[in-house]
This record gives sequence, C-alpha cells and structure tokens, in this order.
Amino acid sequence: MSGDAPGGRFWRKQKLGSGDYTLEERTTTETAEGDGDGGASDSVNEGVSTEYRTYKRRWFGLAQLTLMNIIVSWDWMTFAPVASHAAAYYDVSESTINWISIAFFLAFVAVFPISIAILHRGPKLAFMTAAVLILIGNWIRYAGSTKSSGGNVAHAMAGEIVIGFAQPFILAAPTRYSDLWFTNRGRVAATALTSLANPFGAALGQLVTPLWVSKSSDMSNAVLYVSILSTVCCVPAFFVPAKPPTPVGPASETPKLSLRASVGAVSGSLELWLLLIPFSIYVGFFNSISSLLNQMLNPYGFSDDEAGIGGAVLIVVGLVASAIASPIIDRTKSFLFAIKLLVPVIGLSYLAFIWMPQTRVLAGPYVVLAILGASSFSLVPVALEYLIELSHPLSPEVTSTIAWAGGQLFGAIFTIISDALIAGPKANPPKNMKNALIFQAVIALAIVPLPLCIGLFGRQDKVALRRIHSDQEVRSRTVVTTEP
Repeated sequence: MSGDAPGGRFWRKQKLGSGDYTLEERTTTETAEGDGDGGASDSVNEGVSTEYRTYKRRWFGLAQLTLMNIIVSWDWMTFAPVASHAAAYYDVSESTINWISIAFFLAFVAVFPISIAILHRGPKLAFMTAAVLILIGNWIRYAGSTKSSGGNVAHAMAGEIVIGFAQPFILAAPTRYSDLWFTNRGRVAATALTSLANPFGAALGQLVTPLWVSKSSDMSNAVLYVSILSTVCCVPAFFVPAKPPTPVGPASETPKLSLRASVGAVSGSLELWLLLIPFSIYVGFFNSISSLLNQMLNPYGFSDDEAGIGGAVLIVVGLVASAIASPIIDRTKSFLFAIKLLVPVIGLSYLAFIWMPQTRVLAGPYVVLAILGASSFSLVPVALEYLIELSHPLSPEVTSTIAWAGGQLFGAIFTIISDALIAGPKANPPKNMKNALIFQAVIALAIVPLPLCIGLFGRQDKVALRRIHSDQEVRSRTVVTTEP
C-alpha cells in the first residue's frame, strides 16, 4: 500500500503455534536480535514466500493512544493539585477531595477483567470504549460544575468514576498495541511512549490546573476546559486502524493462549509475581504521592504552585530519563539488569524523601523527586515488556492489565492510609504527613529484594526472553533475501 515501508522476505518451513513456548518450558536462550522494521505475512505454508513489513499507519494509532493516556490522567488531576479550592467550591473537606482520586483508582480495579477481554479482541475496540467513557465522565462532572458559586460533589464523584472505568482500556493497551504493530526493535520505545504519556498527563494537570484556579470560583472553568480538551483528544479514537493488513513479524502472529489458560499460567509463575508485586506497589505509591504531594508540602510553607512544580519535576525528569534509557534497553535487551539496578534506587528515594519537606527549601524535595521520577519512569516500560517476555505466548494485555490494576488498587489503599496518618491540628507543623512518608518508605524498601531474586536459586532458565527467542527460532528456519 502506498506510504507503507517494505521489509525483508522470508521462506518459512512451519508456522508458529502457541504450543511452541509455555511458561513451564526450560530454555537458556536469553537474547536475540530484532527482526528489523520490515515485515508482514501473507501465507504460512511450507516453502511459500512470507513477507514481513511494518506500516506507517501504526503511528496514527500510537499518537492517539498517547493522547488518550495523557488526557485520562489529566482528568484524574483536575482536583488534587488545588484540593483546598476544590473543597471550598464543592463545600466539602479535603479528605472528600482525596476520595475522588481514590474512587478513580478503584474504578480501574472494578472493570479490569472486562478490559482484558476487550483488549484480547484487539486494541481498537478498547480505544473506542475508553473514548466513550471519557466523554461521558467529563460532561457528567461539568454538569455539576456549571455555576461559579459552587458545585455538586456527587456529579464530580460520579464523573470521576466513569473516567476511571475508561482508564484500563487505554493504560493497559500499549503492550498489546506494540505487540501487534511493532517489531522487537521498537516495542520497548512504543510501550514507553504510550505508557509514560499517562504520568505526563498528570504533570500537565499538576502544572496547568493551579494556573487556572486561583480561587474556588475558578473550578467551574477548569472543569469545562478539561472537558473540552478530553473531547478533542477522544474523537480520533474511532478512526484508528483495527490491525495491520498483515503481521509485522513472527511473534505478532503467534497464536496466543486463551484467557482461561493465561490466568492459570500467571498464577503459577513465581518470576511473574516477583515482578508484578513491586511494580504494582511502586505504581501505587506514585499515584498516592501525586494525589497528596500538595498536602505533604503545604504544612512546611510550600505553596500550591511550588508543590505543582515538584509534581512536574517528578514526571518530566522521569520522562526524559525514560526517553534516554528505553532505546538503549530496546537494543541491548538487558531487561533484568535494568530492573535490578532501578528498584533499589526507587526504594532509597522514598527513604530520602522522608526528610525533604522539613528542609523548607525547594532544592531538597525537587532533587529527590527528580531521582525518584527518573528511576520509576525508566522502570515502567522495561518491567511491562519483561513481563511479556517471561509470559509469552500469553497475550500481552493479560500481564500488563494485572500489573496496572494492582497499581491502582495499591494507589487507593496507600492514599486512604496516608490520609489517615495526617497529623492533627496541634502537631508541629499542623497536619503534616511525616508518618505517611515513613510508611511509604518502609514498604518501598521492604519489597526491594523481590525483583533482585529473579533468576537466582537455580532458576536462570525461567528468565529467558521467550518472545524474542520466538523470532530467533523463525529466523533460524528461514532463508532471508532483501526485497528488490
């Protein structure tokens, strides 16, 4: 098709099947070279020419998934960066505003099994489902926020829950989309771009919302502006191509296990849980600290704007670090090394942050937040892709959705616990969150050993890069020529 990049041609002797690799299979192959940016498949019969090619139209879907992940996270950050003004506008306590974020997290958990089933059918249906829910949720919120004199918190809560229902359909989609449209030379980068768009949206919310809201009556316009942006970002979702005309590489056309078999495979894999647990907990702490950062810093004299900049530092530095690290890891396939390097840095960052608000100087919190962001954001795409490598031929949405659902669940739990640990009005300073910071540091450090144990104790054969090995096996059974 015009505008689509051609690739190499392969003569394959047999078609891959989902039975070629299982989670129980033992293999020592850990790395393999990528199959390049060429390729799609017409036929799989023995001795028949099979052409793999990638398609330029994949960038439209990638851009749309990025936009939707940005806006759904910005929707979440509509109230948290200006919690005091939002509380005054809706005539409720700041704890009630925190519960709006908690409801957003729990909504993800409530529907994640449905999102797995829909993503299993293909990413386009998930895109459209998310777009409809985001549109409905935003305009429900605005329906209760039309007056500058005050709003209806029930509408805000209901709208936030509906938006929360949308999140798993797009937050868990990057690995499914990259597996379908990209070769193993570009999957990590594609997953990084679309996955990290979600916290980038939170950074925009942290920065922009305080600029829109200087007093409680400004909340009405802020909710309206976010609703308009959400509408603009969601409409193109209905025009995204459903799938490439032909497979882009061997792994993308490998038949995946059924959902029932996938659940059994995940539950029985120790290596998956050694990574799923810390991933979910660290995502939970990120969600919690993003929701409560203002309340962590305000008691020590930091303004809402300064706290918002701190949240942006956390996220923007993380995005830059991930943009540098992801292509390197994509080429070297050093997933496990990167995970074992980054996890201790994350744990130590939470430990150091205990004392940062007490310095009452911006440099301390900003530096630690920058280190925390760089390590956390670099970990996200690496961990998601490594989960898929360990679990191949499971469909990619299974492990990624479970990982993100765990993160949202822990985010809700940690936000509730942190809110309960806020000091009283007679503390020094009043309503400080030092106990909450200690709590998150203890948990963050306690789980550091889990991913460090992956591949140890005679289980090196369990950490093979199965999807990459699948591509390598096909290449070893083929004759390759260059397309004229």
